[in-house]
Amino acid sequence: MKLGRLAFLFPFLALVTTFLPPALAPSAATAAPAVAAHGPQARVGTWKPRPATYGVVVEKDVQLTMSDGVVLRADVHRPAKADGTAAPGRFPVILTQNPYNKNVAGGGGDYFVERGYVWVQTDVRGTGSSAGQWDAFGDREQKDGLEVANWATSSKRTWSNGELGLWGPSYMAINQFFTAAQHPRGLKAMFPIVPAGDVYRDVVASGGQVDAGFIPLWFGLVTGAGLVPPAVNSTRPEATLTTLLQHVGGALGFQVPMLASALLGTDAGYDGPFYRKRSPLSVVDEIDVPTFVTAGQYDIFQRGAPMLFDRMQRNGVDTKLLIGPWTHAEASLGAGLEGSGIDSLDEMALRWFDTHLKGLPDSTLDRDVAPVTYHEIGSRKWRTMQSWLGSEVRAKTYALGSALKPVAGDTILPLPVQGLCSRSTAQWTAGALAIPGCETDNRINDALGVSYETAPATSDLAFSGPLNADLSVSTTGTDGLISVSVEDVAPDGSVDRITGGWQTLRHRALTASRSRTLDGQVVQPWHPFTRETEQAVRPGTIYRVPVEVFPTGAVIKKGHRLRVTVNSYDVPHLLPNVKQLVRGVAGVVTVHHTTTNPSTLVLPVRR
Repeated sequence: MKLGRLAFLFPFLALVTTFLPPALAPSAATAAPAVAAHGPQARVGTWKPRPATYGVVVEKDVQLTMSDGVVLRADVHRPAKADGTAAPGRFPVILTQNPYNKNVAGGGGDYFVERGYVWVQTDVRGTGSSAGQWDAFGDREQKDGLEVANWATSSKRTWSNGELGLWGPSYMAINQFFTAAQHPRGLKAMFPIVPAGDVYRDVVASGGQVDAGFIPLWFGLVTGAGLVPPAVNSTRPEATLTTLLQHVGGALGFQVPMLASALLGTDAGYDGPFYRKRSPLSVVDEIDVPTFVTAGQYDIFQRGAPMLFDRMQRNGVDTKLLIGPWTHAEASLGAGLEGSGIDSLDEMALRWFDTHLKGLPDSTLDRDVAPVTYHEIGSRKWRTMQSWLGSEVRAKTYALGSALKPVAGDTILPLPVQGLCSRSTAQWTAGALAIPGCETDNRINDALGVSYETAPATSDLAFSGPLNADLSVSTTGTDGLISVSVEDVAPDGSVDRITGGWQTLRHRALTASRSRTLDGQVVQPWHPFTRETEQAVRPGTIYRVPVEVFPTGAVIKKGHRLRVTVNSYDVPHLLPNVKQLVRGVAGVVTVHHTTTNPSTLVLPVRR
């Protein structure tokens, strides 16, 4: 099942893991003792999962006709008796909406079926065996989510008791928010695993350059899975051909133009209504059902998932956040949970659904699982908090040039291999690519930029949340990228890249009202990234450029050093579009740190 879950998230990763011996394939964590809280005491979980009591029987490619006449296809997994026939009675339903072709990359939900749930998995419009054209979270797909959910909870379904939960990773996590925001009948809980919050800033164009490491690969994945001949209508081959042609039309009408527009720097290269429509943060205030959010320290949605949790918690929603030491693919497995107080993501999801869908008493849930549980980089311990950017952290500012002293010079040469030998390569290909030695030691990449670091820490420095690298920079070009890495330098000189942030110079405009502050200091700058707010860059002129560094939870141990490294590329993660290339992004960048032109790093330090 573990490889099935990995395939469920990304089929291209499944192709890699298919050829791995079982001993080398990722594995979900087994028994876990306790959550390491801020103090010396730890919590010990008392809940145990129910054993499997049913088999599974599957009804393949059930036809669902949407209100506009387009037919979607669903697989309905039902509890089965020992003889393999469907168990009598009505059960709560768990819904997953899959764009990767459920017949190629679907799995994982039978764990719940064996414990008394029905699992319904659909191919979203224009993918798999479903008709229509794919439009990635567009208006029609969002409406489909509501209609599919109401279909699953209808009294006409002889196997449904009308109670609904939403579950799944990545794309299947994102569309949970759009479905839930429409308040479908019977919805009681959600379990989104590594969702995005703001698709433009999280993954499409972090800092204003195109995410060339992930977006083309993702488009290719959905397109390729959608062109697998649909496994439907064996008696009506003409209907199957029509569905396949619709998928081809979708690729030509959506994927290809979108990618071309982003690469050319036209409309898709800027933030706007298209991306807001597809960002869960635009609808999260409508969510009112209990929601368990899973995130990853090295995930492609590292930025957005904690923001979703934070907004829901501030809105009074029953919600929890788990952040593991994961890339995007690893997060769907939940590997490495030892010490978190959570044995596996499947078991946590079962506990969540048992509590909120089945109404089974669980008086220790909130005691066993804190509102925020995160894996702390640097200590490899699990920590807990009551909120995100709340009273448990305070802002602390480090000035480059004094608290963070230059390691060697302030000038960055335009070398378009910067970022390649770093953890960034693995993170922004969702864990598919990692250069040996580069993922765990950033020294080679740091040598291509400029670094600033503290003296060895005299005591542990722990921080949790988003960071702001507010830099004064100039360039000999007329545009460019600032790539910031926040790092831990060990006594032996090895460098662990904790997190990063990126910002193009022409998109340096800041919207103060949408920036997040802590103790009166900006810790999460918000840039509009619109055509109208672009600002010219003149060679040699010094500009103040706040760089949003993606949120993390880490500790600089006693004897270690906090380092900030600045580069002008982050390859293969980000590449300039054609318009940016024409403007001139290959300038020599200088970081300034004077009284007149200061550069600082603002950390949310844990109290």
